[in-house]
Amino acid sequence: MRSSSHNSESLFLNKVPEVTLIFWAIKILSTTVGETAADLLSIRLDLGLSLTSFVMGAVFLIALFFQLRARRYQAPIYWATVVLISIVGTLVSDNLVDGMGISLITTSVAFGLILTAVFATWYASERTLSIHTIVTRRRELFYWAAILFTFAMGTSVGDLLAESLDLGYGQALLVFAAMIFLVAILHYVARMDAILSFWLAYILTRPLGASLGDLLAKPMLAGGLGWGTVTTSIVFLAVILVAVAYLAISKPDEIALDQT
Repeated sequence: MRSSSHNSESLFLNKVPEVTLIFWAIKILSTTVGETAADLLSIRLDLGLSLTSFVMGAVFLIALFFQLRARRYQAPIYWATVVLISIVGTLVSDNLVDGMGISLITTSVAFGLILTAVFATWYASERTLSIHTIVTRRRELFYWAAILFTFAMGTSVGDLLAESLDLGYGQALLVFAAMIFLVAILHYVARMDAILSFWLAYILTRPLGASLGDLLAKPMLAGGLGWGTVTTSIVFLAVILVAVAYLAISKPDEIALDQT
C-alpha cells in the first residue's frame, strides 16, 4: 500500500544501490578521488578554486539531471554522480576555508548543523531516512542534499584533525577507521538501528577517504607518501570504473521496490 507521501508523486524503482561491501569500497574510493581531483584541478592544473568550482558544479548538475531523470538505479549514472558530488563537496569546503579564510572548526560545525537540518526535514516530510525507500523525486532530492553535506563536512573534519590539530594524515586515517569499526560493532553486536548505523558510517567514510587521499598524494615533506594528485586520481578512478562496470553487468546491488 502506498503511503500518503507518495500520493502526489509517481513512484520509481529504488534509485540507490543496496549496501554491500563493494558499495563501501566504491564510496571510499570516490571520497578519495573527491579530495585529490579537487586539488588536481584547482592547484596542479592552476585553474583556481573559483573556476574549478564553476566547472565541476556544472558537470555535477548535468550528472544529477540524468540521475533524477532515470526511473531506476543505474550504476554508471549513480556512481558518476557520487564521484562528482564528492569533488563539489570538497570544493565547497575549500572555498570557505582557503578562499574566504573561515576556520575549519567553523565550517565543520556549520556543515554538521546543516546536515542535521537536512535529516530533520527529510524525516519530518517522509517519516523515514531509509535508503531502501528512495522511490520518489522528493526523497531522492533529500538524499542528494544529505550526500552533498556529508562530503563538505567530511572534508572540513578530515582537514581539521590532520592539519589544524596536527594529527597527521596517517593518524587521522586510523582515527576515522577506528570510528567506523566502532559503528560496525554497535550495529552488529549491540544491534544499533540499521538506518542510524548506515548514515554514521557514510558520514565517517568521507573524512576517512579525504585523509587517505591526502596521505597518498601529499609530498613526503608534508607527511604524505608522494604519489601526487595525478597518480592517485587516475589509479582510484580506474578501480572505480572497473567496479562500476562489474555492477552494471552483474547487477548484484539493485534494491527491490517492495523493500522497506
